[in-house]
Amino acid sequence: MGSISIDNLGIVRMKTPADIRGAAQALHEIAMERGFRAAPAHDIADKRTPVDEDGKVLADDVFGWGDDEGVWWRNSRIALDSPITSACRFESEPFWVNENGFHTFVPNRYLDEINLDNFEKRAMTPAAIVVPVHMAFGLIGAVSFNPLDQSKTDLEEDFRKHGDIFGVFARTFVASYVHIMGAQQALPPGSRLSKREVECLRWAAIGKTDMEIGMIMSRSRATVRFHIHNACTKLDAVNRSQTLFKAAQLGYISLNN
Repeated sequence: MGSISIDNLGIVRMKTPADIRGAAQALHEIAMERGFRAAPAHDIADKRTPVDEDGKVLADDVFGWGDDEGVWWRNSRIALDSPITSACRFESEPFWVNENGFHTFVPNRYLDEINLDNFEKRAMTPAAIVVPVHMAFGLIGAVSFNPLDQSKTDLEEDFRKHGDIFGVFARTFVASYVHIMGAQQALPPGSRLSKREVECLRWAAIGKTDMEIGMIMSRSRATVRFHIHNACTKLDAVNRSQTLFKAAQLGYISLNN
């Protein structure tokens, strides 16, 4: 598998749960042949990591992260503490990082603000090439490629050689895993808001009250509440704030006014 191209993407793409283990093994081999070990996460906000159809943790069973090297996926605070996880919230392209900073294809000022103190302990690696995976409904996954040689902290050359290929294969692996495992969606399929519902939410998103929205739209406050309630039900939201967030995720409204 030394020579790899986009034509080989099928080896990490899953269509059924039975494909998971083979896809994981393929991603593992792609990383290992280039001097790295992959650490995949399908949701950076969740300490759980991908499992095969029998529930076996792939990080341990396929990717080779044993107890002697630290079971990073059991660290309940890694989603908050790791600078790598933090960076994935602000960057969508592959990057590499060590204690001296983040290195990206295009400068990203947000990464400059991330605290890198005690980097190796918090990131659980001295350096890594990282592929953020931004998916539908605001879900963010990631694959960290950590050098097998723990003394190697300058990954500039490796990033130049392998950054793009790691990016394509990691995204395909994580996105297809999420799809076939039926990860809980933040928005139900088939939810479609009406023109009036969207109009009410757009005004609500900029801070207008139900009464103010009613005056703007020449409708009663009860009618405005009715439309917002319907939108809340369609989007399976628990309150007004979550309704606005989910509507923004679908592209109905913007929260950047």
